[in-house]
Amino acid sequence: MTLLTGVPLLVGLLQLPHAPSAQAAPTGSRTVDVTIDSMSPSAPSKSDTITVSGTLTNNGRTTITGAHVGMHRGDALGSRSAIEAVTHRTGYQPGADGQEVEGHREKIDKLEPGISRPFTLSVPVKDLDLGDDGVYQIGVSLSGRSQAASYEQVLGIDRTFLPWQATGVDKKTQLTYLWPLISSTHLTAETDADAQQTPVFLNDDLAAELAPGGRLQQMVALGKNLPVTFVIDPDLLATVDAMTKSYRVDGPDGPMGKNQAVAKQWLHELEEAVKTHEVVALPFADPDLASLAHHGKRVPSALSHLGPATDLADKTVDTILGVKSRTDFAWPLDGAIDSSIVDVATSAGAHNVVTRSDSLRETGGLSYTPTAARPIGGGNTAIVADAQLSQAFEGDMSKAGNATRAVQEFLAQTQMINLQDPHRQRSVVVAPQRIPSVSQAQAMATALRDLKESGSWSQPLNLGVAAKAKPDPAATRQVPSGAAYPSSLRRRELSTDAFRQIQGTQSALDDFRVILAQPERVVTPFGNAIMREMSTQWRGDGTGAAAFRHSVRSYLDGLTKKVRLIQKSDATLSGRSATIPVTVQNNLFQGVKDITLKLTSSQPNRLDPGKSQQITVDGGHSQSFKFNTTANANGRAWVTAQLYTADGKPYGEPMTFQVNVTEITATVMLVIAGGVLLLVLAGVRIYLQRKRAAARHAEDGSDDDGSDGEPGTDGDNGGTDGDEPEQPSDPTPDTGSESSGPSGSGEKVDR
Repeated sequence: MTLLTGVPLLVGLLQLPHAPSAQAAPTGSRTVDVTIDSMSPSAPSKSDTITVSGTLTNNGRTTITGAHVGMHRGDALGSRSAIEAVTHRTGYQPGADGQEVEGHREKIDKLEPGISRPFTLSVPVKDLDLGDDGVYQIGVSLSGRSQAASYEQVLGIDRTFLPWQATGVDKKTQLTYLWPLISSTHLTAETDADAQQTPVFLNDDLAAELAPGGRLQQMVALGKNLPVTFVIDPDLLATVDAMTKSYRVDGPDGPMGKNQAVAKQWLHELEEAVKTHEVVALPFADPDLASLAHHGKRVPSALSHLGPATDLADKTVDTILGVKSRTDFAWPLDGAIDSSIVDVATSAGAHNVVTRSDSLRETGGLSYTPTAARPIGGGNTAIVADAQLSQAFEGDMSKAGNATRAVQEFLAQTQMINLQDPHRQRSVVVAPQRIPSVSQAQAMATALRDLKESGSWSQPLNLGVAAKAKPDPAATRQVPSGAAYPSSLRRRELSTDAFRQIQGTQSALDDFRVILAQPERVVTPFGNAIMREMSTQWRGDGTGAAAFRHSVRSYLDGLTKKVRLIQKSDATLSGRSATIPVTVQNNLFQGVKDITLKLTSSQPNRLDPGKSQQITVDGGHSQSFKFNTTANANGRAWVTAQLYTADGKPYGEPMTFQVNVTEITATVMLVIAGGVLLLVLAGVRIYLQRKRAAARHAEDGSDDDGSDGEPGTDGDNGGTDGDEPEQPSDPTPDTGSESSGPSGSGEKVDR
């Protein structure tokens, strides 16, 4: 039974499809991964010895034996495109890679599968048999035997470039390298309600960038000794300057920041660095010019922020660093432009637009790389940065092999530019990524140092001078249309809705500032925050950008609501006139002014609430304002209190309460009139009684012996008859009697 039931199972197992085999191990010249981690010197002279170090990794499945590392020298490359082609080639190609240099090998006993080991190989330059000046391809290979091949063969190779300049050049290429000091947004619009207006940061992450070894610290430490033009976002300076003083970090507990020393040290180092360098200041917060051009123009007043951002940039750099910066340069993201971006970029006075050669492409078939500067109409100049050089260090430069390859390729490309036309001097600009990492900055610095030390085919030039270089007549000057703008960049732009939200925040700020006694306490932090909402640094972080916009508007709305009307209970108005008090509360740190408080009645024929009043309220106080109110008829009326700004716009929420008018009736008036008549008649009666008594007294006096007479029952003691009516009393109104003081006098109530 067991065997019978087991047979079908066995057959079924045999009929199952085979499991996919593991990925085949690399073979041939791709068996071993050879990585060149360093090459020294980068641009050798005749008497030098080239030393190459790197790593070998056996990616095969068998042990490699009888192996050695050798160097190959290929032919001189003839163009920039040929250099780029070498970077994409894999595997050993005898014709292209050249023969191994004899007499210089490093033996490798064996290399087991999956094992890595370092190597170092040195070859004198004279043994490379280099010919004319030019860029040579250098290869480092591992040759040996494996189980798959019993004969010696190249099992792995890595390539790099050797710039060779044995003779002088007629005219050196002028090279301008932009060195960006830009970071993401760190400051919020919020400040504490104290005299110093302690700023509030989104987080304390900036401290890590400023600390020793941090990204921004390295950018300054490296850049100060390099021939570069500093390109600075003034918002970064303002943020670091705020860190040098008391600051708070946003969050549930809101701890105080503790990195003042780090911020002070970084600013000090930057101050020293820029003393010997040209400084270009971007508009404050580095606004996204492409987003403004493609979406912001649809929203009124969106472009109006560029002018103030440029003015603020100049003031910020001058105040914090003590140097005059250039603000006549615009730098759209990745140098991508179209006609609308140029229009926006130049609208605030930046008549030099840094673009890139993959945006403003050459169409005239030039055989050489043209000078960067070229006129594009309207008195504007496009500074066309070289795309290959600008993107040379965008990869993962934390790996030594990648960094070394990037440095050597950068040197090779700059030399090839000179070799294209040695008799024609040209100005080349490099605009790297906006926020380089530490490893990228270090690789960039290595390339510039090596280029400076070689000193053979290039010389440094400031950006301002490069912008005035004589343009090549045949170079492209036609700005591309909007259709040519890269879709990959367009998808990451700020939307039209984002600019509408920004406009809404600006409008709310404009309405708020007019009532403030010290508007600069609010306008400055919120104005800067609104500029930050348009920053290029939000590209790729739509969620973060939306959250920041929401936080700015929410905080502003919270401040505006601190000035409000206190809800009043319903009132009863007895009589024709009375005063109605309305209380305004100001929970701001500062006072408010130029506000009009107005009451309106739902039944103006029945109740006139009085004239509107212009009011002021000190910070941290509540104040009551009295309105002289007149009633014309009985009944209920709704009264609405509303604050208005000086330009007549309603401010805050209205406050509504009910007034019940209980005017005195005609019947009561008749009763009072009758009472008055009785009093008059009583007075007449008393007068007549006294007159008759006086007459009798005079008559009796002539007959008797002169004794006083006894007073009568009514007498003259001022008494009244028992039936004399009493004086009625008026009821006291709920809102109080009409004030004899001036209308609108406020009563201050401290909270």
